[in-house]
Amino acid sequence: MNDDEDYAPVDFWTALFRGWCGRCPRCGQGALFGRFLKMQSHCPACNQALEPYRADDAPAYFTILVVGHIVVPLVLIVERYGQQPPLWFHALLWLPLSVLLALYLLPHIKGAVIALLWAHRIAAPKPSASGLDGPP
Repeated sequence: MNDDEDYAPVDFWTALFRGWCGRCPRCGQGALFGRFLKMQSHCPACNQALEPYRADDAPAYFTILVVGHIVVPLVLIVERYGQQPPLWFHALLWLPLSVLLALYLLPHIKGAVIALLWAHRIAAPKPSASGLDGPP
């Protein structure tokens, strides 16, 4: 059932949305993750191999970028237009907000990155028989 003929072609934006929602980019039914950020080896619904699509560090970088662009302007607005609260107030407010926002966004962004890799068929290379992945 892993043949591409069994499924209608999926456009890029649909695959990206399915990945953002934590679903298989191919069928949209199976879960992409078994646990919080642990990717399934294959889709439980359509048996699409998901292991070759490794997101590596990209989701963390994108999450930091997004969280930074949300939190830093808010910090600056509070500092500029507020009553210039003390440093402990900033730490008490912005650090938990940043952590919670990152924990919320990270699986969504990782799913979207995996879907992007799947949509463009960018799979990790298979290890060679000698165990070396490339030239020295």
